[in-house]
Amino acid sequence: MSPQTYASPDDIQTDLTGRFSWLKSVPIEQQISMLYKKIESRDPDQKPFLQALSEVLYSLVPVFKANPKYLSVLESMAEPERVIVFRVPWTDDSGVQRVNRGFRVQFSSTLGPYKGGLRFHPTVDLGVIKFLGFEQVLKNSLTGLPMGGGKGGSDFDPKGKSDSEILRFCQSFMTSLYRHIGADTDVPAGDINVGGREIGYLFGQYKRLMNQFDGVLTGKSLSWGGSLIRPEASGYGAVYFAQNWAEDNKVEMKGARCLVSGAGNVAQYTVEKLLQLQAVPLTMSDSTGFVFESEGFTEEKLDKMMYIKNVLRGRISDYCKVSPTAKFFMGEKPWKVDDVKFAFPCATENEINGIDAKMLVTNGCVCVVEGANMPSTAEAIQVYEAAGVTLCPGKAANAGGVAVSGLEMAQNSMRTSWTREEVDEKLKRIMKSIYQSCVDAAAKYGCPGNLKMGANIAGFLKVADSMIEQGCV
Repeated sequence: MSPQTYASPDDIQTDLTGRFSWLKSVPIEQQISMLYKKIESRDPDQKPFLQALSEVLYSLVPVFKANPKYLSVLESMAEPERVIVFRVPWTDDSGVQRVNRGFRVQFSSTLGPYKGGLRFHPTVDLGVIKFLGFEQVLKNSLTGLPMGGGKGGSDFDPKGKSDSEILRFCQSFMTSLYRHIGADTDVPAGDINVGGREIGYLFGQYKRLMNQFDGVLTGKSLSWGGSLIRPEASGYGAVYFAQNWAEDNKVEMKGARCLVSGAGNVAQYTVEKLLQLQAVPLTMSDSTGFVFESEGFTEEKLDKMMYIKNVLRGRISDYCKVSPTAKFFMGEKPWKVDDVKFAFPCATENEINGIDAKMLVTNGCVCVVEGANMPSTAEAIQVYEAAGVTLCPGKAANAGGVAVSGLEMAQNSMRTSWTREEVDEKLKRIMKSIYQSCVDAAAKYGCPGNLKMGANIAGFLKVADSMIEQGCV
């Protein structure tokens, strides 16, 4: 129920516009709990979304105490502007018809066109896409670029599928999605299992259906509208964010032993940038386990890993066949490796639980930099905070990917392309600005050094104030 349910008229207070109300006699913490329960009652089975909502909601307590009208704004923000669910029929190589479910959640266009990736994975459902879309709204806000938030995808599993099957699936997916997107409406990008190949197939079908060439997708090939640094941006951006924190806190990154999870795009370029800063990335992983290089990866070893994952599309264990110094730990996570300074979870949500977090603390980790979206559970975050480990949250630390997507959109609009150095320099400036926004917001609202709260507060306030200015829409 809402805070105003069963309240007497004398207990309801409004802001100067009369649009936003709250209860005078009920503590803010209780009103927050009531709001969460109201939203939960609508979609009780959407656990990932509710986890993301709860984390943001309780981070905003200082904001709500300073100005309770923002409670009502968050209630509106937590409801997507539009949810699109559609059937995706396709035929496999045997000619048998298959059917998957497609999603696009257009969460918020307050700051610009909907912007966010597409994920193809069997775990995808509406709760997952809503969680990703809600996080995307705040992440895009932090970049300072004119982008709203959205997310999409399908429960299609590309593993084991032929190139022809993936082509047919992508064309069918876009045949249903194309009418809902556009360069000034909604600009999807890649996410898990949606890379350059899939973006190419999706773009080709969109162009075929619309009979026009525009910047409707980002992550495109350089030959037809893509941006330099876009493949690297999420990983590079996470390391730039960590570098800003390290400089601010007088922590040396050169020689720092780092744990990296994942072996996809974000993890690969996180390792690459760490090597460029002379840090020592020790691990990479996939769903089958992790590999450990006791002396750290080198550029040559990373090239071998990238060939295995990007060209051969093999498993992480295959890397041990080409690196005699590597050890493979089947079914395990990399967080048990000792004597480390940084952890970069770059795989998927909730990959670090409370037990994993305790291992990181025991093994000397001082900073967790989230390259993935919400990779730390609520229990893990509690462990970090109790031990004084800094958390660089995903909505801030991995915003480099969508930031360069925004730069790709700008280049498409201007019909131009920037050099690698220009894009990289813009990315560095954006990540520094995001870091500083988190630091400043945390300090202003009484939680100095808490980058999680700072990111949520800074991202929320820009969207919330814009929503207020745009009226009841």
